[in-house]
Amino acid sequence: MFFRPGPWLTQGLAQLQQALPSECGICGRWPSQRVCGDCATRWAGELLRCRRCALPLAGGATECGACLRSPPAFDAAWAAVDYGYPWSLLLAQLKFQQDPGAALALAQLLARVPGVAAALASARCLVPVPLSAERLRERGFNQAALLAAALARLRQAPGCANQLLVRTRHTPAQSGLQRAQRLRNLRAAFEVPPQQAARIAGQRVVLVDDIMTTGATLDAAAQALRVAGATHICAMVVARTGRLPRQ
Repeated sequence: MFFRPGPWLTQGLAQLQQALPSECGICGRWPSQRVCGDCATRWAGELLRCRRCALPLAGGATECGACLRSPPAFDAAWAAVDYGYPWSLLLAQLKFQQDPGAALALAQLLARVPGVAAALASARCLVPVPLSAERLRERGFNQAALLAAALARLRQAPGCANQLLVRTRHTPAQSGLQRAQRLRNLRAAFEVPPQQAARIAGQRVVLVDDIMTTGATLDAAAQALRVAGATHICAMVVARTGRLPRQ
């Protein structure tokens, strides 16, 4: 019989991995944390990003042109790094191997981004972007929920609310789709169950996911939270890719 660890065991393993000596998952230095300080400094330098969608910006602008023309449903967004080497390796370990050590290391990386700590402290709850029931059965876990649980263990962070937002239907994979196709793919794909709506009505919430490409998934999830009465929604992701053309 296949054994699937529960959240308490996953959290315990993450804490144990962080406490015990290990090698850095990037440079291989031993003993070290999962991401050593030198690699974090070298590969996760601070970038100027759009305050609404976390897209890297040049110059002194605070919002990208796309967000000025058509703002997303969330009010602000933070990303720790650009998607690519070496973070794509750790994200793959998190996403496909349910690696609790990677979840904690990436959550700590995100917590270092200016503005993230204040946003976490002011929010009512952390809401991971949910998977469909079909994909959850296939994978056995939700990588966004692992990240949200790791963030919730940080100082002054709110609790993680896994059941507050649900995916109402299974959708095809977003990879390879243009933004307009992604938006159609996700239309009405999320909802807040009626019995959960009181928990976020009039509240500030933080949406958590591992990667943002066009922002379509986070936008659709934020719309559902907005309908349920959330007054302020922040999106937090580990990695931000370049946005696909708006077609």
